[in-house]
Amino acid sequence: MKKTLLAAALVAGFAGLASTAQAETSVTLYGIVDAGISYQRVKGTVGGVDYKGTRTGVLSGGESPSRWGLRGSEDLGEGLRAVFVLESGFDVGTGQSLQNDRLFGRQATVGLDSDNWGRLDFGRQTNIATKYFAGVASPFGTGWSQARAGATFGAADSVRYDNMIMYQTPDFSGFQFGVGYSFNNNGSQQFKTSGGSEPNSRAWTTGLRYTNGPIAAALTYDQLKTAETFVNPDDNGISIKSWNLGASYDFNIVKLHLGFGQTRNGWLSPIQYADLGVQTGSTGYYADDGLKVNSYTVGLSAPVGANGSLMASWGMADPRSTGVHDSDLGKQHIYSLGYSYALSKRTNVYAVGSYADHAALQDDLKSTFVGAGIRHQF
Repeated sequence: MKKTLLAAALVAGFAGLASTAQAETSVTLYGIVDAGISYQRVKGTVGGVDYKGTRTGVLSGGESPSRWGLRGSEDLGEGLRAVFVLESGFDVGTGQSLQNDRLFGRQATVGLDSDNWGRLDFGRQTNIATKYFAGVASPFGTGWSQARAGATFGAADSVRYDNMIMYQTPDFSGFQFGVGYSFNNNGSQQFKTSGGSEPNSRAWTTGLRYTNGPIAAALTYDQLKTAETFVNPDDNGISIKSWNLGASYDFNIVKLHLGFGQTRNGWLSPIQYADLGVQTGSTGYYADDGLKVNSYTVGLSAPVGANGSLMASWGMADPRSTGVHDSDLGKQHIYSLGYSYALSKRTNVYAVGSYADHAALQDDLKSTFVGAGIRHQF
């Protein structure tokens, strides 16, 4: 009888420990699968060469880039947690990894999160402009293909820095501040030899956001100093700088989005349309000393019925001065309209249309894009 009671006590004790351990530690598998069909026509002149091309077929990531990830947290006591995020992007049409075929190209971080002191993360992650500004300045945020905020504001174009340390404060009455530093924005950090050139592109990202009821606002700043090892000396040690200010107000029947920013000496994300030879992508940025671009956007979003949402925006990227590489640039205008309808809490269908004039800042290049698809979150 005593042995039976002892065994029962031990089983109950281990069950209690297991239950406590399970409550203190959690790992979540999550993701988005987004696909549909689209049509795009690009027409104009690039580098003095006439171009006209169309593409019709499967659309991958039309509303949100597809991804899967693991998110974990361990309770360390007194409001402190160990946290990690491993997130991989992929193309639904081909099954291939995105972000230059990285396993966890969207995010790979580990850190500490405190209720009182904020969050500290180490690893590859998005910059503050992407986190704080994009969703405030535009109803399309970081998604919706050509309609996305990042097509007008390069610093908010899902910019990710490798080798970054980022700190974000807790929410203080709606305010939150963040700052991050990357020891090399793209690829492993390199040794700097004695008397040699700096082989690393180092970046700062910082910003402040405010959210309270119907009001949201964000102010961000990014600065990246290019490596000093390029073949073209004009691109060595250039400081690309970008600041952005955005705000939104929800009137219930409609939500208004506004954004303004300026980028100097380049662009903090690759310029698009790679098949036209317009994209500069291997470094993750475009350096052009002397280039200055002002960016503007106005957007509206409104509920349609119980499950629908309608979005519209205009964005302009206006080159105010040219750099050493480009002398004939145009004002890029992008006009976009989108619609989303929720079939359930996790699944929705969507449609989007977008027209760009002087696309990618090219003086004579136009892009028309239409697409529709289905998105499932898990």
